[in-house]
Amino acid sequence: MSVADQLTVARAVSVPIVVALFAIPFASHDYWATGVFCLAMTTDWFDGRIARRSGGTSPFGSLLDPVADKLLVMATLIVLIDQGVFPAWMVAAIVARELLISGLRQAAVERGVVIAARDLGKLKTWSQAVAAAVGGLAAAGAWRHDIAWWALLFALALTWISGLDYARAAPRVLRGRAVAAP
Repeated sequence: MSVADQLTVARAVSVPIVVALFAIPFASHDYWATGVFCLAMTTDWFDGRIARRSGGTSPFGSLLDPVADKLLVMATLIVLIDQGVFPAWMVAAIVARELLISGLRQAAVERGVVIAARDLGKLKTWSQAVAAAVGGLAAAGAWRHDIAWWALLFALALTWISGLDYARAAPRVLRGRAVAAP
């Protein structure tokens, strides 16, 4: 397993650690959870950089990387509902988009078409991660919850704009024609 793949696995393994740190009350637990979350999310940048520098990506990494990102970000957003930071409807709207687009991508794969990650989708992931980090710090008391709310609203808007960008290509994909990534 390559170093890039190991970083991706580490990001996936961090999910229950982050959730436990948010859920188990002890002094500064929200800071610890947010710190581990941020550290885990930085591995996304590093694993991509390492994979590109080494001249390629593995099928394992290509499959697990977006799953690890989604698991980490979505789990954190969901836990922050319980912390009273984010409204459930906003997180549910983000999760719904993620499931719909994952379903679209799976339908494309079943037809032999791979939909590459688009730049807008990558920006969406990072906006969600920033909102989750801001929410974690709000849960810790570093700032007001309304700042986290606005960060999540921005991520929600970008999430659905990105989803519409993917959906625009859906008719061609579902008919089995390849869609070039921009």
